[in-house]
Amino acid sequence: MYPKSFERLIECFQLLPGVGAKTAERYAFTMLDAPQEQIELFAQALIGCKKDIKRCRICGNISDQEECPICQDENRNPRMICVVQSPKDVIAMEKMQEYAGTYHVLNGLISTSKGIMPEDLNIDALLERITPETEEVIIATNATIEGETTALYLDKLLSGKGVLVTRIAHGLPMGGHLDYADELTLIKAFEGRKSLK
Repeated sequence: MYPKSFERLIECFQLLPGVGAKTAERYAFTMLDAPQEQIELFAQALIGCKKDIKRCRICGNISDQEECPICQDENRNPRMICVVQSPKDVIAMEKMQEYAGTYHVLNGLISTSKGIMPEDLNIDALLERITPETEEVIIATNATIEGETTALYLDKLLSGKGVLVTRIAHGLPMGGHLDYADELTLIKAFEGRKSLK
Protein backbone atom coordinates (compact mmCIF):
# COMPACT_ATOMS: atom_id res chain seq x y z
CA MET A 1 0.00 0.00 0.00
CA TYR A 2 1.52 3.32 -1.15
CA PRO A 3 1.20 6.63 0.71
CA LYS A 4 -1.86 8.64 -0.40
CA SER A 5 0.17 11.37 -2.14
CA PHE A 6 2.06 8.74 -4.14
CA GLU A 7 -1.22 7.01 -5.08
CA ARG A 8 -2.58 10.38 -6.29
CA LEU A 9 0.52 10.86 -8.46
CA ILE A 10 0.03 7.42 -10.03
CA GLU A 11 -3.64 8.23 -10.67
CA CYS A 12 -2.63 11.51 -12.33
CA PHE A 13 -0.22 9.76 -14.70
CA GLN A 14 -2.97 7.30 -15.61
CA LEU A 15 -5.01 10.22 -16.94
CA LEU A 16 -2.53 10.45 -19.84
CA PRO A 17 -3.52 8.57 -23.01
CA GLY A 18 -1.90 5.15 -23.34
CA VAL A 19 -0.57 5.11 -19.78
CA GLY A 20 -1.67 2.07 -17.79
CA ALA A 21 -1.19 1.25 -14.11
CA LYS A 22 2.36 -0.19 -14.44
CA THR A 23 3.66 2.68 -16.59
CA ALA A 24 2.05 5.25 -14.27
CA GLU A 25 3.71 3.56 -11.30
CA ARG A 26 7.09 3.66 -13.10
CA TYR A 27 6.63 7.38 -13.90
CA ALA A 28 5.74 8.09 -10.27
CA PHE A 29 8.89 6.35 -9.01
CA THR A 30 10.95 8.28 -11.58
CA MET A 31 9.53 11.54 -10.20
CA LEU A 32 10.16 10.41 -6.64
CA ASP A 33 13.86 9.84 -7.44
CA ALA A 34 14.27 13.08 -9.42
CA PRO A 35 16.01 16.12 -7.89
CA GLN A 36 13.76 18.77 -6.30
CA GLU A 37 14.70 21.39 -8.94
CA GLN A 38 13.66 19.04 -11.75
CA ILE A 39 10.29 18.37 -10.08
CA GLU A 40 9.69 22.10 -9.59
CA LEU A 41 10.60 22.79 -13.22
CA PHE A 42 8.17 20.05 -14.35
CA ALA A 43 5.37 21.42 -12.15
CA GLN A 44 5.98 25.01 -13.34
CA ALA A 45 5.90 23.86 -16.99
CA LEU A 46 2.55 22.12 -16.45
CA ILE A 47 1.01 25.11 -14.67
CA GLY A 48 2.52 27.60 -17.15
CA CYS A 49 1.24 25.61 -20.13
CA LYS A 50 -2.31 25.63 -18.78
CA LYS A 51 -2.14 29.29 -17.74
CA ASP A 52 -0.30 30.82 -20.71
CA ILE A 53 -1.50 28.82 -23.72
CA LYS A 54 -4.65 30.08 -25.42
CA ARG A 55 -6.40 29.65 -28.75
CA CYS A 56 -5.50 32.01 -31.60
CA ARG A 57 -8.43 34.41 -32.08
CA ILE A 58 -8.23 33.93 -35.87
CA CYS A 59 -7.53 30.27 -36.56
CA GLY A 60 -7.98 28.44 -33.25
CA ASN A 61 -4.39 27.15 -33.11
CA ILE A 62 -2.59 27.15 -29.77
CA SER A 63 -0.55 30.25 -29.00
CA ASP A 64 0.87 32.24 -26.12
CA GLN A 65 -0.44 35.43 -27.77
CA GLU A 66 -3.82 36.58 -29.09
CA GLU A 67 -2.74 35.54 -32.61
CA CYS A 68 -0.48 32.61 -33.43
CA PRO A 69 2.82 33.16 -35.33
CA ILE A 70 1.32 31.74 -38.55
CA CYS A 71 -1.59 34.21 -38.55
CA GLN A 72 0.87 37.04 -37.81
CA ASP A 73 3.19 36.03 -40.65
CA GLU A 74 2.70 38.52 -43.52
CA ASN A 75 4.43 36.13 -45.96
CA ARG A 76 1.59 33.60 -45.65
CA ASN A 77 -1.18 33.60 -48.26
CA PRO A 78 -4.40 34.53 -46.35
CA ARG A 79 -6.52 33.55 -49.37
CA MET A 80 -5.77 29.85 -48.75
CA ILE A 81 -7.11 28.20 -45.59
CA CYS A 82 -6.20 24.64 -44.65
CA VAL A 83 -8.75 23.18 -42.22
CA VAL A 84 -7.37 20.64 -39.72
CA GLN A 85 -8.66 18.80 -36.67
CA SER A 86 -6.09 19.84 -34.07
CA PRO A 87 -2.95 21.92 -33.42
CA LYS A 88 -0.89 18.71 -33.82
CA ASP A 89 -2.02 18.60 -37.44
CA VAL A 90 -0.76 22.16 -38.03
CA ILE A 91 2.68 21.02 -36.86
CA ALA A 92 2.52 17.94 -39.13
CA MET A 93 1.63 20.11 -42.14
CA GLU A 94 4.33 22.66 -41.35
CA LYS A 95 6.99 19.92 -41.29
CA MET A 96 6.49 19.27 -45.02
CA GLN A 97 7.47 22.93 -45.75
CA GLU A 98 5.29 23.00 -48.88
CA TYR A 99 2.28 25.02 -47.76
CA ALA A 100 2.37 28.81 -47.49
CA GLY A 101 -1.28 29.53 -46.69
CA THR A 102 -3.04 29.83 -43.35
CA TYR A 103 -4.82 27.26 -41.17
CA HIS A 104 -8.07 26.82 -39.35
CA VAL A 105 -8.19 24.42 -36.39
CA LEU A 106 -11.57 22.79 -35.73
CA ASN A 107 -10.50 21.39 -32.33
CA GLY A 108 -12.27 18.12 -33.00
CA LEU A 109 -14.35 16.25 -35.57
CA ILE A 110 -18.08 15.59 -35.88
CA SER A 111 -18.87 12.35 -34.08
CA THR A 112 -22.48 11.58 -33.22
CA SER A 113 -21.39 8.47 -31.28
CA LYS A 114 -19.29 10.67 -28.97
CA GLY A 115 -21.89 13.44 -28.88
CA ILE A 116 -19.68 15.90 -30.81
CA MET A 117 -21.89 17.98 -33.07
CA PRO A 118 -20.96 20.77 -35.56
CA GLU A 119 -21.80 23.47 -32.99
CA ASP A 120 -19.13 21.99 -30.68
CA LEU A 121 -16.41 22.68 -33.24
CA ASN A 122 -14.68 25.89 -34.37
CA ILE A 123 -16.79 26.11 -37.55
CA ASP A 124 -18.52 29.50 -37.13
CA ALA A 125 -15.13 31.24 -37.00
CA LEU A 126 -14.17 29.48 -40.26
CA LEU A 127 -17.31 30.77 -42.01
CA GLU A 128 -16.52 34.30 -40.80
CA ARG A 129 -13.07 34.05 -42.41
CA ILE A 130 -14.45 33.29 -45.88
CA THR A 131 -14.46 36.47 -47.97
CA PRO A 132 -14.72 37.15 -51.72
CA GLU A 133 -10.89 37.15 -51.72
CA THR A 134 -10.68 33.58 -50.35
CA GLU A 135 -9.39 31.36 -53.15
CA GLU A 136 -9.35 27.89 -51.64
CA VAL A 137 -10.35 26.00 -48.50
CA ILE A 138 -8.36 22.79 -48.18
CA ILE A 139 -9.98 20.22 -45.91
CA ALA A 140 -7.25 18.15 -44.29
CA THR A 141 -9.12 16.06 -41.75
CA ASN A 142 -8.08 12.48 -40.99
CA ALA A 143 -9.15 9.62 -43.25
CA THR A 144 -11.59 8.24 -40.68
CA ILE A 145 -15.39 8.10 -40.61
CA GLU A 146 -15.42 11.22 -38.41
CA GLY A 147 -12.93 12.98 -40.69
CA GLU A 148 -14.96 12.18 -43.80
CA THR A 149 -18.23 13.20 -42.13
CA THR A 150 -16.70 16.53 -41.10
CA ALA A 151 -15.26 17.10 -44.60
CA LEU A 152 -18.62 16.48 -46.27
CA TYR A 153 -20.40 18.72 -43.77
CA LEU A 154 -17.90 21.56 -44.38
CA ASP A 155 -18.17 21.11 -48.15
CA LYS A 156 -21.95 21.46 -47.94
CA LEU A 157 -21.64 24.58 -45.74
CA LEU A 158 -19.11 26.21 -48.06
CA SER A 159 -20.78 25.25 -51.35
CA GLY A 160 -22.67 28.54 -51.65
CA LYS A 161 -19.73 30.74 -50.70
CA GLY A 162 -18.09 30.89 -54.13
CA VAL A 163 -14.84 29.36 -52.90
CA LEU A 164 -12.97 26.31 -54.20
CA VAL A 165 -13.20 23.53 -51.60
CA THR A 166 -10.64 20.73 -51.93
CA ARG A 167 -9.80 17.65 -49.87
CA ILE A 168 -6.26 16.40 -49.49
CA ALA A 169 -5.70 13.15 -51.35
CA HIS A 170 -5.16 10.20 -49.16
CA GLY A 171 -1.83 8.69 -49.82
CA LEU A 172 -2.72 8.52 -46.15
CA PRO A 173 -4.37 5.20 -45.32
CA MET A 174 -8.04 5.11 -44.30
CA GLY A 175 -8.13 5.39 -40.53
CA GLY A 176 -4.74 7.11 -40.58
CA HIS A 177 -3.91 10.28 -38.64
CA LEU A 178 -2.02 13.30 -39.98
CA ASP A 179 0.29 13.61 -37.01
CA TYR A 180 1.61 10.05 -37.61
CA ALA A 181 2.32 10.56 -41.31
CA ASP A 182 5.82 11.24 -42.61
CA GLU A 183 6.55 14.43 -44.58
CA LEU A 184 6.71 12.70 -47.99
CA THR A 185 3.30 11.06 -47.54
CA LEU A 186 1.85 14.42 -46.50
CA ILE A 187 3.41 16.19 -49.49
CA LYS A 188 1.94 13.61 -51.88
CA ALA A 189 -1.47 13.82 -50.21
CA PHE A 190 -1.32 17.60 -50.38
CA GLU A 191 -0.29 17.67 -54.04
CA GLY A 192 -3.10 15.25 -54.93
CA ARG A 193 -5.88 17.25 -53.26
CA LYS A 194 -9.05 17.46 -55.31
CA SER A 195 -12.35 19.28 -55.36
CA LEU A 196 -15.08 17.66 -53.27
CA LYS A 197 -17.59 18.24 -56.08
